[in-house]
Amino acid sequence: MWLYFLVALAILAIDQITKWIVMTHFIPGESITVLPHFFLLTYVANPGGAFGILAYNTDKFVILGILLVAVMVAAHFFLHETSLALNLALAFLTGGVLGNLVDRLRTGYVIDFFDFRVWPVFNVADTFICIGTALLIYILLFSKSGRKDEHS
Repeated sequence: MWLYFLVALAILAIDQITKWIVMTHFIPGESITVLPHFFLLTYVANPGGAFGILAYNTDKFVILGILLVAVMVAAHFFLHETSLALNLALAFLTGGVLGNLVDRLRTGYVIDFFDFRVWPVFNVADTFICIGTALLIYILLFSKSGRKDEHS
């Protein structure tokens, strides 16, 4: 049980520390090349969701974020015999959603900075939301406990 909370809080901390570094060392829109023509650090203030969709709907994203965290915490507590993989998926999702939720509550937008130029700019929280979602989908599709017994 503690693993879930420790991982979620570690992700939240890493996300917020990296965003603080960007906010204190960059001006909005500024980029620094890390690997030429491939990877930059670019300070983007994203007022929307993924890919900037539904911009300036902060209240809706805050409500959605709170609901998602509540569902994931409830799932963690109410699912019996959860696997390590499921606990990690839920922790990754919780930590990521909390990271972006903190931004929205504090600033009204999400701070993004990983810029690969072929994909919209994103952050640590987004990374863990994607990994957690992929892991959860994998568990639901391929886990033995997620499938019905063929003999019943």
